[in-house]
Amino acid sequence: MNKNILEKIESNNSTCPVSYCLSMIGGKWKPIILYLISKGINRFGVLNRTIEGISKQMLTKQLREMENDGILSRKIFAEIPPRVEYYVTKKGKSIYPIIEAMRIWGETNIINRD
Repeated sequence: MNKNILEKIESNNSTCPVSYCLSMIGGKWKPIILYLISKGINRFGVLNRTIEGISKQMLTKQLREMENDGILSRKIFAEIPPRVEYYVTKKGKSIYPIIEAMRIWGETNIINRD
């Protein structure tokens, strides 16, 4: 591991890189939201209907957090009714390998729930 990274992890003024990553994509909903948007499901209403168990308030909160963190961008279309679409930013796309690894691990282990 890079010496500078180790120094940052050990310093009191910085957080662990894993903690930072989890703050960006951790929790119950963010990985699911990112996965769906990466597959082209990028409208609020469709996301809300697709993600079983998420409330509109929670979806809004998670989308806003990821937008504030630079993972997602939002485009508002001046239509009636208004249409909002979400897109993954360059920073967000760098998370794809993590999400894909989670998908593969889940597919491999969902059958063997020992």
